Amino acid sequence: MTDPIRTQVLNEAGAIITGDRQADYGDAADSCALIARLWSAILGHEILPHEVALCLTQLKIARIAHNPTIRDSWVDGIGYLALGAEIADA
Repeated sequence: MTDPIRTQVLNEAGAIITGDRQADYGDAADSCALIARLWSAILGHEILPHEVALCLTQLKIARIAHNPTIRDSWVDGIGYLALGAEIADA
């Protein structure tokens, strides 16, 4: 029996945030910290690393609102939320 779509999406998100992307782009917490510093400089006020994950999640939500059939946006959104939870807990 095939797993329900929700299980597939959760598994895909987990595989992405712990797999090749980490090898390609480095530690996600470090990336969010760097992005937070860059955005802080541009926006003129402090952005925290977990807020980066929230903003990237909102990007995916905006894409889902435009076209809810693109699975990648759902998967990435879940991944950003999971990373944000990890960063906020650190």
